[in-house]
Amino acid sequence: MINQQRSAILFALLALFLLQGCEPIPFTSELEQIRQRGKLRVGTLYSQQIFYYDQHEQPTGMEYELLEGFADYLGVELQMVPLYNQTELYRGLHSQQVDLLGAALSPTKALRENFRFSPEIYQVDATVVYKKNTRRPRDISQVDSPLWITSGSYHQPLLKSYQKQNPELTIEATDRLDSSELLKSIVDEEIRFALVDNTTLALHQRFYPDLAEAFTLQKATPVVWMVKRLRDDSLYSALIEYIGERHSNGDISRLYERYFGHIQKFDYVDTRAFLRATETRLPKYTEWFQQYSGTLDWRLIAAVSYQESHWRPHAKSFTGVRGMMMLTLPTAKSVGVTNRLDPEQSIKGGAEYLQKLINRVPDSVRADDKIWFALVSYNIGFGHMLDARRITRIQGGDPDAWIDVKENLPLLMRKKWYQQTRYGYARGQEAYNYVNNIRQYYQSLLWLDAQKKESDRRQQLMENRAPYPVENPSEDGEKQNNEEATPKK
Repeated sequence: MINQQRSAILFALLALFLLQGCEPIPFTSELEQIRQRGKLRVGTLYSQQIFYYDQHEQPTGMEYELLEGFADYLGVELQMVPLYNQTELYRGLHSQQVDLLGAALSPTKALRENFRFSPEIYQVDATVVYKKNTRRPRDISQVDSPLWITSGSYHQPLLKSYQKQNPELTIEATDRLDSSELLKSIVDEEIRFALVDNTTLALHQRFYPDLAEAFTLQKATPVVWMVKRLRDDSLYSALIEYIGERHSNGDISRLYERYFGHIQKFDYVDTRAFLRATETRLPKYTEWFQQYSGTLDWRLIAAVSYQESHWRPHAKSFTGVRGMMMLTLPTAKSVGVTNRLDPEQSIKGGAEYLQKLINRVPDSVRADDKIWFALVSYNIGFGHMLDARRITRIQGGDPDAWIDVKENLPLLMRKKWYQQTRYGYARGQEAYNYVNNIRQYYQSLLWLDAQKKESDRRQQLMENRAPYPVENPSEDGEKQNNEEATPKK
């Protein structure tokens, strides 16, 4: 009997031990893992359209700002992980090197097998680009040289159907050149055609005005973020909620306007003239722009000056404004300018006046938008800027949001509307164009300055190289691959 009891106890202990060994391992969701880590790792690409560093070496870009907000939404830090190309992005997400991809990507059927897509953030058009003053193809059948694209982009499957209908079409997919480098290759006449997004083209036309759109191959392609298809939906669900909220409160629309709202129209002649002036006129006054810009970026002050006078010290208009910053006589006196035709005085006074206008803009206006409201005031007067805000409120828009107010500026020229204002008629359409032009010039100056810094950096690297480098025979394969990265004519 005692032996039977002992056997029963041993059996029960053995059963309990086996049951304990079969307990499932506690499940930790993907979102909880990110929160435990304290960082959201985002795979991205360096680009003005996505993520780059501004003049103060601070990270910026439309998708960067939106991603920063998502990290705050999750209660973690944002860690941007720049990768070389789209193929590397997909590989990084698949291997869980990163948690999310944010790099102006668009969905494809092939990607859907491994990844999930966020709701649409904004839309782009697939545009065939060529160099101005060369033969322009009107449709895909007239593309008689290789059409270059970046590997892994949605352009690749898009072109497959066109290639079936046009078997003579040659497609060159490269993972060594990004869209910016492909466009530069067109300018340098190393290639003739490339397929890129319209926003990418619009940004680069300010630096390379000889780039031109041949035709649009596909319109309204969504730009999305991507996450891996995992066993839980925690991160994916948070992503859907976050982007939905940012669309609902207008944040995404405001971000899009800030980064792309000024690039919708391109003036070839004006852009060429501006780029020439940056070489021939701007260097004479750069030091003064830098000296008197105060808390503002000197390139912004220079952009205002170009819009006002094309950097001509003795410029004057029929309305009586004069000088580099085209100051009225009362304005000049208010900022201590005794000679409006003196370029140094004009730059100093104009910068001071613009800062005063920024300070007068109501604090209800977002800090990023204040400069645009101030520039409207600089152009047509502070009172007319307030009138534009009043009209925006009447129209049901947000008087504190530049994206809404700028669309109502032209109404200051229509009797139906200016009769309802305090200060009456104003050249609102001119003010709209005025601000857009300044934004374009400013972005071009930022890019030119970045290019100069990069050139100086490369020159420094060249100077620091060993005088008699010894080539390693084992690197021949790598050397050959690097040479293949440059497209042939």
